[in-house]
Amino acid sequence: MKNHTRLDPDILRVGHLLADAARRETLAHFRSIDLSTDNKLAQGYDPVTVADRAAERAMLEILARERPDDAVLGEEYGAVKGTSGLTWVLDPIDGTRGFISGTPTWGVLIAIGDCDGPFFGMIDQPYIGERFIGGPGIATMTGPTGTHKLATRRPRDLSEATVFTTFPEVGTKAEGAAFATVSQKARLTRHGMDCYAYALVAAGQVDLVIEAGLQTYDIQAPIAVVQAAGGIVTDWQGGPAHHGGRAIAAANADIHAQALEILKSCTS
Repeated sequence: MKNHTRLDPDILRVGHLLADAARRETLAHFRSIDLSTDNKLAQGYDPVTVADRAAERAMLEILARERPDDAVLGEEYGAVKGTSGLTWVLDPIDGTRGFISGTPTWGVLIAIGDCDGPFFGMIDQPYIGERFIGGPGIATMTGPTGTHKLATRRPRDLSEATVFTTFPEVGTKAEGAAFATVSQKARLTRHGMDCYAYALVAAGQVDLVIEAGLQTYDIQAPIAVVQAAGGIVTDWQGGPAHHGGRAIAAANADIHAQALEILKSCTS
């Protein structure tokens, strides 16, 4: 992996172009009473909407024009090969269930990285107008109150921590039991925030996000944003999480170590 100590300004420029385009496409359909929704699964429910597809198409068009040598991996349209060694990872709407329910906790995820993982990412919430950005030399959020530096929470005991996960069942029965063990030791547990929970870790509002069953496009942007703000993101064994699966995003090394010890002991 290259030592990405400085962010290429063109990557930041294109990242904003992508996020702006996805904002327009998603907001055109958000809280629409006649929103078109399909189910990706024969059993269960994994919704996709016209907004997901339109936002990803808009981002793909920008990348084809502005960064034609880079590869792309998107949730809706799969992989596009590249020659630069860099890959953009796109999730046009992370939290489609929230999107179709009208809640403003879904987001657009944009990341770029190499074979060792992402080094730059954005978590954008179009309806609120918040954009969380993380990469070499940059950790900021912009929103209704202006632009602010991102910084994760200081160490505290797990008994004082706030923990998030998207689905109460978390993953398999064993994974759910492992999360429950962490949750029982924490002060507060909340559910259903999708990618916005990771943004709150980066913003210093919560201590932990613990999830399982993730895809690559679910986690790469959150990794870059949380790590740029001073946090840590790994799998449940302490290894890389950028390929998806199980992930723990922590505000600092101390709270990460406390939660990871429990997760390891419950799933080994």
